[in-house]
Amino acid sequence: MTNRTAIIETGWKLDNSYVRLPKIFFSNLNPSPVPAPKLILLNYTLANYLGLDLEYLQSKDGLAVLAGNRAPEGSMPLAQAYAGHQFGYFTLLGDGRALLLGEQITPLGERVDIQLKGSGKTPYSDGEMAERPLGRCCGNTSSAKQCMPLVLILPAAWRW
Repeated sequence: MTNRTAIIETGWKLDNSYVRLPKIFFSNLNPSPVPAPKLILLNYTLANYLGLDLEYLQSKDGLAVLAGNRAPEGSMPLAQAYAGHQFGYFTLLGDGRALLLGEQITPLGERVDIQLKGSGKTPYSDGEMAERPLGRCCGNTSSAKQCMPLVLILPAAWRW
C-alpha cells in the first residue's frame, strides 16, 4: 500500500515584502482567536480575482484561515507601523486593530495586500476597539477604491 498525501490547492500565493524592511516598521503578531466563527458573507468576485479556491474558503479549514484562527500558507502576520505628526508631536503610530497577512499574488501577477480587520490588540492600539470587533473582515486593502471585504466572520459570542 502506498502512503499518499493529498495536496489541497487553496490559491494562497503570499509574499511578505514588509518583513524584509527594518524591524521598526512592523511588529510580528498573530491574530487573537475567534471562538466558533461563522461565515456570514463571502465576496465570490474578489475571491476569484485573487485566485482563491471558493470550495476551500467555505470549508472548515478555509473558515479557520479567514477568521484568523490559522495563518494561510505563506503568511507572516504583522501590524504595520508608521510615523506622523499628531497633536503637536511627532510620534510612532501604527495599525491599531488590523494585521497584514501578506501580499497575495493574483493570477494576473498583481500584488494585493490582504489584511485581517478586528484581529485583536496590537502594539499600536489602546485595545478599546480591538477588543470589540463587530466582525472580522479579511480583504483587499491595496487602495480605498478597491477595498472590499472578501469575507465577514462573526464570533459566536460578541466581545462587549
